[in-house]
Amino acid sequence: MLLFRWTVLLLLLAAGVCFAFYIGTGQMRFRNWGIVILKWTVLAALGFFAVLILERLI
Repeated sequence: MLLFRWTVLLLLLAAGVCFAFYIGTGQMRFRNWGIVILKWTVLAALGFFAVLILERLI
């Protein structure tokens, strides 16, 4: 459970850093990386909530 929380937090932080670099430099590669990391963050969050729901059912 703690692993999921840290994973989501670190992925959000990494996406924020990529978007900040994009704003600072204007290079599209940082924006693209930020979007990809944000997609993985959403998947990790969905996995986290799926584990929570399964714990409630059992």
